[in-house]
Amino acid sequence: MTRERPTLFFCIPTFYAALLAADLADDSFGSVRFGVSAAEALPAETFERFRQRFGVTILDGIGSTEQLHIYLSNAPAGFRPGTSGRAVPGYEVRVVDESDNDQVVDVPGQLLVRGPSVATGYWCRSDTTRATFEGEWMRTGDLYAVDVDGFHTYLGRVDDMLRVGGEWVSPAEVEGVLIAHRDVLEAAIVGLADDQNVTRPVAFVVTVDGATPSADDLTEHCRSRLAGYKRPMPYRMVDELLTTATGKIQRFKLRAL
Repeated sequence: MTRERPTLFFCIPTFYAALLAADLADDSFGSVRFGVSAAEALPAETFERFRQRFGVTILDGIGSTEQLHIYLSNAPAGFRPGTSGRAVPGYEVRVVDESDNDQVVDVPGQLLVRGPSVATGYWCRSDTTRATFEGEWMRTGDLYAVDVDGFHTYLGRVDDMLRVGGEWVSPAEVEGVLIAHRDVLEAAIVGLADDQNVTRPVAFVVTVDGATPSADDLTEHCRSRLAGYKRPMPYRMVDELLTTATGKIQRFKLRAL
């Protein structure tokens, strides 16, 4: 940053959080006009902390290998913290129910996308191709809700959603609440069965350097922000979340712990 003075900074949420935890001067990003984020949803709290400390607005978005491009994104002319933004020009997106009917405003559904760069299928994986590609549309496997202004809020992968006491729980929602705690840098939620074979949200938490929040502290923080069945228990304090090379949380590895 000091030597090259870049004006755009591309990164992933895990590393943005690491930068916040690092011993950096507050003017380290003085040359940067905007940050860009992808791979995982950028929590609104990380957005606000980074903007407050370094003066940089992070534009979060989502893309995929199958599209070879970001197709939903916040933009300099319009951004909303905690969302993946709106459709990038040239791409169309839909949020649909299980029967492929468009969902109304603020009702969750699976995200479909189409655009000029979409793949035609997977090499030698015909069953997966048929399940993913339908004409020009691709099923992303991501659960989203879109608001009246067209901003899309990520709720998690369809297969990562938790069924707790007959109600659906979005890991992304619970993670966002935890990260809003002053002592929490990152969080990941996975579902595990308790001794009565009931699925419960379990939280893996990376704390701000030097902070030691107790389970009671975190539970009290969640009490007024989440319904009882959404509150995680237990909490596992970890040094870092297990992620892929591109920054995606490897929830199956967290479950194995």
